[in-house]
Amino acid sequence: MREIVQIQIGQCGNQIGTKFWEEISREHGLNSNGRYEGSSDLQLERIQVYYNEAQGGYIPRSILVDLEPGTMDAVKSGPFGKLFRPDNFLHGQSGAANNWAKGHYTEGAELVDSVMDVLRREAENCDCMQGFQLTHSLGGGTGSGMGTLLMTKIREEYPDRMINSFSVVPSPKVRS
Repeated sequence: MREIVQIQIGQCGNQIGTKFWEEISREHGLNSNGRYEGSSDLQLERIQVYYNEAQGGYIPRSILVDLEPGTMDAVKSGPFGKLFRPDNFLHGQSGAANNWAKGHYTEGAELVDSVMDVLRREAENCDCMQGFQLTHSLGGGTGSGMGTLLMTKIREEYPDRMINSFSVVPSPKVRS
């Protein structure tokens, strides 16, 4: 099977990534705890692309990253929070304060080795890993700064694997 490892970075990346898991779980007939409740064998045909089978259910091959704990707490307490591996949630304490340099050079640089350790573990558990799928924003500090740092590290360590990035680009017409 050609497996994909999903990496969700920052608030935006985790919100989009969590919605992705909700939808793909529904398509595969999985409930919010990763148990199959579907009605067709077709729903299980390619489930190994994104999920590991474990303990009678399915667990997303996903790594959730942020530089502050609030987003992780929101995902964990959400309707699909129990779907993810608890040790695949990685977060800092201070955040990047919408600053690319903090996400890339300081706060993100302190967390990136831990993220790579989890990423390596997920990759090693694959039979035939196709690549990585990233969700992040280019407008904040974590998704943009740490996102680019992480993509650089992934490319260095896995030069022959695909990196598919779903990047949210900020609009000049939207004000905060």
